[in-house]
Amino acid sequence: MVEHCIHIAGVRGSNPLPSTISKAMKKKVSFAEELYKKVSVNNLIIFGIYSINRNGKECTFEPLVKKCFTLFPKVFSFSRYSKWPDARKLDRPLRTLRNQKLISGDPKSSFTLTKRGRKIALEIAKAFTQKRLL
Repeated sequence: MVEHCIHIAGVRGSNPLPSTISKAMKKKVSFAEELYKKVSVNNLIIFGIYSINRNGKECTFEPLVKKCFTLFPKVFSFSRYSKWPDARKLDRPLRTLRNQKLISGDPKSSFTLTKRGRKIALEIAKAFTQKRLL
């Protein structure tokens, strides 16, 4: 879940998102399943990294697993134990995102979005704000 208003420092024209997302972030609730179920796992991970990095916080692997599970529990949980996050669901997609040059970093250090990754994250945030599916 997202804690504060989403914003990317240093990107021209980036404004905080409307209050609907801001309220969800402050209340620490996940997004509605119907809102994210058609979004790819890769894009959900990009949004997770974005939501951690937006305030200058370092996005290491464990907080990313927590953030993705909190925001999108149906996607990032064990199939038989839905109340527990499944970190394995991030492993291969993170490698794919790095190979596509959408993120940089690795699980032993931290992750950041590239310029292309930030652009995708903003599109996803806008879609969630407008409550439309990608």
